[in-house]
Amino acid sequence: MKKSAAEILREYGPFPGADRVGGVTYDGQQIWFASGDKINAVDPASGQPVGTIDVAAHAGTAFDGEYLFQIAEARIEKIDPKTGKIVATIPAPGGGGDSGLTWAEGTLWVGQYRDRKIHQIDPQTGKILRTIESNRFVTGVSWADGELWHATWENEQSELRHIDAQTGEVIETLEMPAGLTISGLESDGKDRFFCGGGSSGKIRAVRKPKSR
Repeated sequence: MKKSAAEILREYGPFPGADRVGGVTYDGQQIWFASGDKINAVDPASGQPVGTIDVAAHAGTAFDGEYLFQIAEARIEKIDPKTGKIVATIPAPGGGGDSGLTWAEGTLWVGQYRDRKIHQIDPQTGKILRTIESNRFVTGVSWADGELWHATWENEQSELRHIDAQTGEVIETLEMPAGLTISGLESDGKDRFFCGGGSSGKIRAVRKPKSR
């Protein structure tokens, strides 16, 4: 397993009216993050907020190319970002203990915080298709260049982990500086991860290692 220090490229926030950052996703143009009672959009170039959607937003956030998906208590809501309307709802696999959320190849991947698991689920029904075990709390999930990554946060220490999607084996870790925790995770599809900073109210861009 390869270990290295996370390279923080930039910090965004804190943002007005958003005390904390939960789930994070990226739609190719703007960063979206959950802050409890709304989803917020941020321009990654300027770092400025550019819009909000008023929906319950307690944990992970994902984008499938058209719709946002948002964990709200024990459910996952599918939201049209153009109108802000909820168009569908499915049960969350952890029944309220869910954390990270990401979209990959037609399915959702959901982190189970204290259960130390990642579930792949059917986005239409919420049915669990596969479960991967972790040995750390899971606070964010992302697919990047065909690689499954998840964020951890335990004992005030956070890291990003590249894991084998079949076995859960840890392939590589990026350790965050002490005290900088990760509450949500998404790749920009290129060379950055966007990491939610929990109660700091910040989002941090971390360099993604090149795929091998």
